[in-house]
Amino acid sequence: MDDLQITQDNRRWVRDLGATGSVREAACQELYRLLHRVARREATRRASSLRMYGPELDDIAYQAAADALMAISRRLDTFRGESRFTTWAVKFVIFDVATKMSRHYWRHHDVPYDCEDWSRLASRFEVTPGQEVEAAEFVDAVSHAVKHGLTDRQRLVFMAAVVNEVPMDVLAGELGSTRNALYKVLFDACKKLRAELVSEGYLPAL
Repeated sequence: MDDLQITQDNRRWVRDLGATGSVREAACQELYRLLHRVARREATRRASSLRMYGPELDDIAYQAAADALMAISRRLDTFRGESRFTTWAVKFVIFDVATKMSRHYWRHHDVPYDCEDWSRLASRFEVTPGQEVEAAEFVDAVSHAVKHGLTDRQRLVFMAAVVNEVPMDVLAGELGSTRNALYKVLFDACKKLRAELVSEGYLPAL
């Protein structure tokens, strides 16, 4: 498809989705079919790592496509035509699938977001047998710095996001906060931890 065809196609999408009656309905149905195909493919791609199969994936794909269609309809005026409309649109459904699958997984996960299991952090180090002692000492140093150098809020967010790997949007929902607010808390916590680990000789000074 050349640039002229892309421009014409983009205009058609914006015009028809912004219309009323049967014109809009037909455009919504066409876009929904595309979004659902993308959602099903994205859900399948992510499924094995999250141990999700069968009807759960179908439900998520249908819901993500429907929610993405609504979001796109609300934000038609933000489309600037810098890419193909469909390329812009599928980003909504891919993000929605990722969010829904993360939330579903953590709602059914057996590790609470505030669990203080430091073995989860230690298990991520790929070390040789001779380096195991050093890795354990480093994790102990991080644990001590977290317990004694952070505020309660910083400690909670650090444990959930870094140690237990809870997705930030899921944590925001659990804590009644926003992603941006929690990222700020996490940034401040990591800054404090780094300073502590540098002073103790576990990390090099910048």
